[in-house]
Amino acid sequence: MGNPDTALRPAQPRDEVSAEQFRQLLRQHPAGVVIVTADVAGRPVGLTATSFTSVSLNPPLVSFYIATTSSTWTHLSRADSFSVHLLGEDQADLAARFAAKGVDRFAPPTRWSYGLDGTPALEGVAARLVCRRYDTQLIGDHWLVVGRVVHSAVHDASRPPLLYHRGSFGGFAAL
Repeated sequence: MGNPDTALRPAQPRDEVSAEQFRQLLRQHPAGVVIVTADVAGRPVGLTATSFTSVSLNPPLVSFYIATTSSTWTHLSRADSFSVHLLGEDQADLAARFAAKGVDRFAPPTRWSYGLDGTPALEGVAARLVCRRYDTQLIGDHWLVVGRVVHSAVHDASRPPLLYHRGSFGGFAAL
């Protein structure tokens, strides 16, 4: 091992990575796909997210990011609670529907009802987490939304997850 004080370090890059370069780089990283739903003043709202992750076990916290430019955020930002739906690999159409602009995401063929917690619950998902808003922070051009999980249900633990990779939805096969 060399001395860290005397080791040669590579030169630091001088130019920042452009948004397009960054987007292309991150296309190489697969991500799980979820749909976040909430009720805002008696109206269901929802969106597809690929930035969902666990944050903490104690308390049980999860998070996702949403662009400041999202038209859904103007409504979702007012919700005190929300549901996160983990999708199965056969639900690419549902994920695409909740990612589309200018459509009624809750109209047929979407199957849903209000859960006992008051948030829209999508039918046929692999799992659902009900969260109370824990924290929200503006970071760069996205909002970080952290929720405390207050209820959860796994509907099909054997179902392969829906993934997003290189601009497309797909499944997972274990090696």
